[in-house]
Amino acid sequence: MNCVYLVPLLPLLGFLINGLLALGQKVDSQEKNIRKNLISWIGCGSVGLSFLTSIVILFELLALPEGERVVQKIAFTWILSGNFHIDIGFLVDPLSAVMIAVVSGVGFFIHVYSTGYMAHDRGYARYFSYLNLFTFFMLTLVLSNNFLLLYLGWEGVGLCSYLLIGFWYERKSAADAGKKAFIVNRIGDFGFALGVMLIFWTFGTLNYAEVFESAPDVLALGGGLVTAITLLLFMGATGKSAQIPLYVWLPDAMEGPT
Repeated sequence: MNCVYLVPLLPLLGFLINGLLALGQKVDSQEKNIRKNLISWIGCGSVGLSFLTSIVILFELLALPEGERVVQKIAFTWILSGNFHIDIGFLVDPLSAVMIAVVSGVGFFIHVYSTGYMAHDRGYARYFSYLNLFTFFMLTLVLSNNFLLLYLGWEGVGLCSYLLIGFWYERKSAADAGKKAFIVNRIGDFGFALGVMLIFWTFGTLNYAEVFESAPDVLALGGGLVTAITLLLFMGATGKSAQIPLYVWLPDAMEGPT
């Protein structure tokens, strides 16, 4: 289970390497083909290895007794102030284990398909760096052990959506579509951020385990706090999934590589 850190870090490494390759100077056709093959292997390979790692983690988790299938891995303490602390870490349970396998598995096939779909595009390396970064943020979102890290992954996914929708930014329509998606999603994300703040105000923590442990006591008090938190988080999901009324960015998203 210690290899859980590799699941998001491998796509992040792919993003960094392909990002550097995207900054490279123009080369002749032979070197260009070599570079393109290298970019493909790095982009697809990093996500493919992440998928294999997630499968190993899933089977390791299923091998544990049913009552022990929740594993929390803390990397470091990010914020420490008095009794308040935010730990950067990952929570592996049956749901997150299945989801990282789905995200990395589907992401791998998208990467493989893209090697042909984007084969003749000038921004080949840039595209794969964006796609690797998208996968990293999605996996971080799924594995996070607290609402703050979840929010950072959430915003990262929004950033990558903007970058991919506006990928062909030389075209005004694509640039406008990217900005439209970014702005509309910020509306939903504002609600999501308020929901996270309200969680901290209500529970005094953002850690999943501590929030869920205190939840029965808060529910017993009644009132509209839990309803407000739920609706605010749902507002964020509405924007990301392009539901009414925050759906207006979706048709224009076709301006990007689809």
